[in-house]
Amino acid sequence: MRVPLSWLREFVDVPAGTTPDEILASLVSVGFEEEDVHRFELTGPIVVGEVLSFEDEPQSNGKTIRWCQVDVGPEQGGTRGIVCGAANFFAGDKVVVTLPGAVLPGPFPIAARKTYGHTSDGMIASAKELGLGSEHSGILRLAELGIDAPVGTDAIALLGLDDVAVEINVTPDRGYALSLRGVAREYAHATGAAFRDPALRPVAELDPGTGFPVAIADDAPIRGRVGVTEFVVRTVRGVDAARPTPPWMITRLALAGIRSISLLVDITNYVMLELGNPIHGYDLDRLTGGLSVRRARAGETLETLDGQTRTLHAEDLVIADESGAIGLAGVMGGAATEMSRETRDVLVEAATFDPTTVARTARRHKLPSEASRRFERGVDPAVALAAAQRVVDLLVQLAGGTVDPLGSAQLPSLERETIDLPAGFVPGLIGVDYTGNQVRGALELIGCAVAETASGWRVTPPTWRPDLTDKWTLAEEVARIEGYDRIPSVVPRAPAGRGLTAAQRGRRRVSNALASAGLVETPSFPFTTPEQNDLHSSASGTPQPSVRLANPMDGQAPVLRRSLVPGLLQVAHRNVARGLVDLALFETGVVFLPRIGVEYGTPFVPPLAVRPDAATLVLLDEAVPPQPRHVGVLFAGHAVAKRPGQPAVAADLADLFHAVRVIAAAAGVDVTFAQGERAALHPGRTAVVRVGDVEIGYAGELLPAVAEASDLPGRVLVAELDLDLLLELAGARTTAASLSPFPAATQDVSLVVDAGLPADALRDALVEGAGELLESARLVDDYRGAGVDAGRKVLTFALRFRAPDRTLTAAEATEAKLAGVAVAESRHGARIRD
Repeated sequence: MRVPLSWLREFVDVPAGTTPDEILASLVSVGFEEEDVHRFELTGPIVVGEVLSFEDEPQSNGKTIRWCQVDVGPEQGGTRGIVCGAANFFAGDKVVVTLPGAVLPGPFPIAARKTYGHTSDGMIASAKELGLGSEHSGILRLAELGIDAPVGTDAIALLGLDDVAVEINVTPDRGYALSLRGVAREYAHATGAAFRDPALRPVAELDPGTGFPVAIADDAPIRGRVGVTEFVVRTVRGVDAARPTPPWMITRLALAGIRSISLLVDITNYVMLELGNPIHGYDLDRLTGGLSVRRARAGETLETLDGQTRTLHAEDLVIADESGAIGLAGVMGGAATEMSRETRDVLVEAATFDPTTVARTARRHKLPSEASRRFERGVDPAVALAAAQRVVDLLVQLAGGTVDPLGSAQLPSLERETIDLPAGFVPGLIGVDYTGNQVRGALELIGCAVAETASGWRVTPPTWRPDLTDKWTLAEEVARIEGYDRIPSVVPRAPAGRGLTAAQRGRRRVSNALASAGLVETPSFPFTTPEQNDLHSSASGTPQPSVRLANPMDGQAPVLRRSLVPGLLQVAHRNVARGLVDLALFETGVVFLPRIGVEYGTPFVPPLAVRPDAATLVLLDEAVPPQPRHVGVLFAGHAVAKRPGQPAVAADLADLFHAVRVIAAAAGVDVTFAQGERAALHPGRTAVVRVGDVEIGYAGELLPAVAEASDLPGRVLVAELDLDLLLELAGARTTAASLSPFPAATQDVSLVVDAGLPADALRDALVEGAGELLESARLVDDYRGAGVDAGRKVLTFALRFRAPDRTLTAAEATEAKLAGVAVAESRHGARIRD
């Protein structure tokens, strides 16, 4: 909302010398955000001049200029010669002259310059050049504005171009501040200055008259609320629509961000800005019969004032006469009854329309307007009569009209519901020890009627505050009026039992561990193709059920992901395309795993105005597929970059398995790897990841064809684990192993086994047989070659033994090792290599 200061001073006492910044600071103190300060960007000397004479001089380019002699007063050098290209003035006319040294909006500096064979010592200005409107076809003649000022008078002050406007941001719940009336009241609240309500007029002045038929026939109210509550019409006859809009009104409208159109339209806009109630004027001679307020009919059309013909919706509220719809109520009028320069009789309409109805209509037709902006936030229902009378007054004063007794008014009761406010509620909620007098005084200051009760107060909000609906909003008003600076800044103490859940802490540990290990987190959109889902979400690559989006962002990715790998591949492709080829990426996120044969989707839409009950929440949960959280990892390129004395080392399965172990360690579990198969992974280079006997995911190298399809060169390694399951298996608590103060005994053992035996299976046998003294068993070598029979291999394990209460002897360590070898021999036919 832009607020011209000269206008603001009409309704509230602003001390002389108060700067725009000080006014903004006062408004900020009562909860408004400051936006900007607006001025007419021009400087003098700009004065009133009189055209003494001129000579028309045709030019070779076909244009005719006038060489004018203009008197600008003795203080400005008397008569000056000025070249002008306009032809809409006569000798003796008084005009606005910008003299050398002046600067017009643009900026456009004025200087004496030679043109068309003359030295033009200034410029005769048009309305557009002064920032007063869009008219640029001719110069501004003061007589057309009804101004007769002495030659040499400062035109900046004469035309109100020295005025300033402050702009504030008005939130949707404070629509009353979209008016000078509302802002002036708030400035008074902030400073204690005297406020004069422009809508407070004697009832006798507001008689709307009778005899003009108006019918409210809303047969399709939204949420039980009819589309219009107050509707007032007044009639003014014999207006002179060709009269100019006075400069003070033009400048105020311009500073408020509204361009001048014509006197009749400018008056309605002026009153809308002043009182906050949008006004519409009809050319009475173009109306057919009376007015009715109703919903649009099927197939009905309307040409609005912007020249567009719109097909109306059954929810649209329209103003109609006997010919049909003539306006979208609260949004925009129709072209058929538009006021023009030929208008002689005006029907003035002031109404209060339902905010929901207006908001839906404006959005449906993509037709925001100054009127809809106010109606959809709530207009004071008590101001319609005063607004209509204010327009009537201005039409009589400025357009020469005569008030006609023809009119109508439909004004239901304006009683507001009362709100019970307990005595200690406001201090308890805000945290400030307000006294009872302070609470009551703040509420009465904003216009509430406050009556004492046994437990506190019964509060009736004013008609212009539809946002005051309960005791919480009343408490906010007390805090605002008393000053936000009184509210202490205290860091609240977190109550016991709050904070992150065990699962949230586990997920954070996993992400932090991977980031600490050098991987980069790359969140991605959960959308992919059915083919990618089938390829990466099952071992066989067979089609899997997917959740298909009703309105996908990308038609090429219409389903929700079943795996994180497609997203990681997209991220890798984008990086490789930009020259980043050495990648270590991870992502944690949900995947969507609908069950075969289950239909998902809500069979109903729960009401939006109430909290769903337990049964409704169950139905909503059942309407969506399982969404477990996974963690995915991708390696590509080099794990170690080339450097002097160090060749590059490509990422391999060891790096991938290490990342999986980092995840497991952060979760608090041990994982094992076993040979596995996946449709998208290389056979023989794919592992199933398990915790105990539970499979939690997979890790391996992508098939070259799959990597190539994503334009990824070289080897690409991926892993994906069910993070929710992993954390569930880890349990809520992890117990750290006790440390022995005694030294370890280390021994190696090399076992000859079948080439197809997984190393983990042999390790499990060694661990089981060696017993509690074995602290760790780590595979250090896998040999196949000379000295080993075909179809056989030699696996070497480094074994570490330790006792918690003594130093082990070599004999004890050897005995434990051989016990493990015995189990491996009986289970897998292993033998110690000679």
